[in-house]
Amino acid sequence: QLQLVESGGGLVQPGGSLRLSCAAADVTLDYYYAIGWFRQAPGKEREGVSCFSTSDGRTYYEGSVKGRFTISRDNAKSTVHLQMNSLKPEDTAVYYCAATHLPCSGPMVRGMYNYWGQGTQVTVSS
Repeated sequence: QLQLVESGGGLVQPGGSLRLSCAAADVTLDYYYAIGWFRQAPGKEREGVSCFSTSDGRTYYEGSVKGRFTISRDNAKSTVHLQMNSLKPEDTAVYYCAATHLPCSGPMVRGMYNYWGQGTQVTVSS
């Protein structure tokens, strides 16, 4: 059973930056076709933010984060990062890392992802 652990959340002012990390325990992420980031704000559905295909480096970004967020993988291939810049109050949510055996594609569908982390809170507020 794949275990994913998120880190890097916190409180940041509007316009600030955060870097989220998703680490897999005991396996390289290459075993899974894609790693994705979802977020869920209070009272809202969980939505896909960005994903990364381990096979070819293909990426996808949801429209509201395009140009502000960047997904990447470290050289050890065991951690995927989500660099979030120019953060807005509407980015406030719990952010979840997830893995799938399917390629990264958008718009992201929650049901396509089989493995999930516990989530990390991101709060954008002055």
